Formats: sequence, C-alpha cells, structure tokens
Amino acid sequence: MEKIYLSVDILGTVAFAISGVLVAMEKRLDLFGVGIIALVTAIGGGTLRDMLIGNTPVTWTTTPLYMYLILATVIVTILFQSRLKYLRTSLFLFDTIGIGFYTMIGINKGMEAGLEPLICITLGTITASFGGVIRDILCNEIPVIFRKEIYATACILGGAGYFLLRQTALPEGYAFLLGVVIVIGIRLAAVRYHIALPNIYKNTTS
Repeated sequence: MEKIYLSVDILGTVAFAISGVLVAMEKRLDLFGVGIIALVTAIGGGTLRDMLIGNTPVTWTTTPLYMYLILATVIVTILFQSRLKYLRTSLFLFDTIGIGFYTMIGINKGMEAGLEPLICITLGTITASFGGVIRDILCNEIPVIFRKEIYATACILGGAGYFLLRQTALPEGYAFLLGVVIVIGIRLAAVRYHIALPNIYKNTTS
C-alpha cells in the first residue's frame, strides 16, 4: 500500500504542477511567476492539511523529492508547451486528475492521524482544492471551487465512496484507487453533462 500511496502522491503533484504552469502561461507570467504558481498549486493544499493536523514540518520541507519533481515538471511542461495546443482542455484534465489523486492522499493522511471519516473527507477536499484556490487567486481568477461547477463536491462524494468500499471485502489498495476514479469520474461527468449545484439566487428584474 505504501507504494500505491507514494505513486498517487507523485502523480497528483505532477498533475497539479502542470495545471499551475498552464494557468501561469495563459496569464503570460514570466519564468519565475510560472514556477511560483506551479509550486503553490502543487503543495498549497497539502501544506494547509499538514498544518491543520499538526504534521510539521510539512511534508514537502522534509522530502526534497517534491521540490525536484515540481521543478522538473515546470521545465518539461514549458519545453513541450507547443504540444499543448488547447490549454483550457489540458488545464481541465490535469486539474481533474490532480483533485482525484490529492483527495485520497488527504484522506489517507487523516486516517493515519486517527481522525473520523467525516474529518478525513474534509481534509481530502482541502488537500485537493486549496492549491487550486491559491493558484486562481494569485492569477486574478475566481477559484473554481467557489463557482457553480462540481468540484469540491466530487471530492466529497469520492471520499464517501471510498469509505463505503472499505466496508466491503475489496482489498484496501483497490478501494483507494477506486476512490480516485470516483472523484475523476464525477468531475468529468459533471462537465460533460452540464451538471451543477442549484443556483440559490433568484432572478431579478430591473
């Protein structure tokens, strides 16, 4: 299971770093700006999670692998930017993959801390969402999580699905990976079929 967790964590870091690079490039930031946006996107949610559960120093400060991984991802993404012709589509896909992986990583960290399932799901949602929130704020965008799109809801439902799967005879590793798939699947389906949370604002006429 440790290998699965590490692999998912690495994939999530890469996916979010790429999404950060794509947003920064779309905003035409300089090289330093691109690197910073990639960094905060990849580690922002995990940093907040670790601080909330008292896991300090936070993970990326004690494991240089993440910094090297983000740096390599920034370089490779910039070098192959010409192949990313449709930035919006690429950003959506990598962001979606990132929230799927990071939701389960956050949940796992909560379980390691001995927390209740509801709190674990909350930590998973924070891990998956808040790197993107910081990214969007720094790039002068309204964060996706605060719009009507299904985003954090996908994390919550995926986390709930994972805990339900753990009650079956399914091996832990499969339940973990299926949790990732549930988050990604819900997010993709919501965008594909224009599913959104109800609008609480009534139409007004002037």
